[in-house]
Amino acid sequence: MMYHSITNKSISRSFAKALREGLAPDRGLYVPDSIPHLEWSELKDLSLPELGAKFLEPLVGKELKMNILEQLVDDALDFDLPLTDREGKLHYLELFHGPTAAFKDVGARIMSRLLGATSSERLTVLVATSGDTGSAVAQGFYQVPNIDVVILYPSGRISRIQEQQLTTVGGNVAAIEVHGSFDDCQDMVKEAFLDEIVQRSRPLTSANSINIGRWMPQGIYYAWATAQAREPLNFIVPSGNFGNIAAGMLAHRMGMPVRSFCAAVNANDGMHDYIKAGDFRAKPSIRTISNAMDVGDPSNRPRVEWLFDDNISRMRQSFHVESVNDQRTRLAMQNEWNDYHRLICPHTAVGVSVAQAADLSGPLVVLSTADPAKFGEVVFETTGQEPKIPKRLEGCLLKKKESVQMSCEYPEFRDYLLRRST
Repeated sequence: MMYHSITNKSISRSFAKALREGLAPDRGLYVPDSIPHLEWSELKDLSLPELGAKFLEPLVGKELKMNILEQLVDDALDFDLPLTDREGKLHYLELFHGPTAAFKDVGARIMSRLLGATSSERLTVLVATSGDTGSAVAQGFYQVPNIDVVILYPSGRISRIQEQQLTTVGGNVAAIEVHGSFDDCQDMVKEAFLDEIVQRSRPLTSANSINIGRWMPQGIYYAWATAQAREPLNFIVPSGNFGNIAAGMLAHRMGMPVRSFCAAVNANDGMHDYIKAGDFRAKPSIRTISNAMDVGDPSNRPRVEWLFDDNISRMRQSFHVESVNDQRTRLAMQNEWNDYHRLICPHTAVGVSVAQAADLSGPLVVLSTADPAKFGEVVFETTGQEPKIPKRLEGCLLKKKESVQMSCEYPEFRDYLLRRST
């Protein structure tokens, strides 16, 4: 399979090359030259490793053999991805049972193994995070040979556990605390990719969802949920950078049956306005209690457009965006506890709030994106209940935070990268 820049089809790369580069030289996102079609009847009775390998095989092409892909997925997804029932027609796809208790473990762990299987080059992985991406990438790439990891996160805008997970890994993982927003962090990463001097000193790649290796494997759990349900589903996806829901749409284009997709966003409602008006305008990000979704200019919007052939009318037929404020988010958290004795994180709660107001036929599946303990302060403040911290998260709370303080000006970050490469 070949990949091209979404903004310039003449920039063409193999899977391994696109994976390695992360972002195209013209800042465009890589997408496959064609969307492969899978026979759904051949997927629905497979185990998770088998389904994951079948899903990735046509996207990877001949660069990795099927048995290698199956071993890779089996090693990466050594945790459950259960579809759980709740009263009524609402279901949860629980994606938080991995090592960092967030859905991004799926893409990060598969990407690290794909990169290790296709490249022996010494690389620096740059990551901008609004919360969970950084910790998932840190754990996924920790002590991977020939890989250094640099994570940028907005100071004071992520939860304590998220920050501890980012800043206590050590080894080949460095954390940079940026005095700015997630969008500032993302801009700094994109600037570095275009800096030829930095690239010559140490080749860079990205593990954000802009990278095909992080983005596409997320389609696996949509297919897995549909296989478990044995029928097409309405997916309600808490969304910030829109890579997650774009992966579900890719799975649909590849043959997975679906009823509808709905992106549930917080007060950062640029995509909501876009679907209504047909004209996207980036906005400064707004701080909310669902901080990992505080994105004013979603990087994966071009992929969503590409999946609908840049046709806003087609997009509106099967894709919706609903915005939920903090008050509604807290109400959803309270109701889930009071009515069902279930604690949910604020991001999942944004999806639940949308689901409660939805008028759709067929099962509703909310992607449950993180363990509530990762946002324990918000959960306790809202529900009066203190979520139990999973054992896999307890260790990081006892370690000393180590981060590099930095402004959101690119020259300072550039100097840091150049010093690090010597």
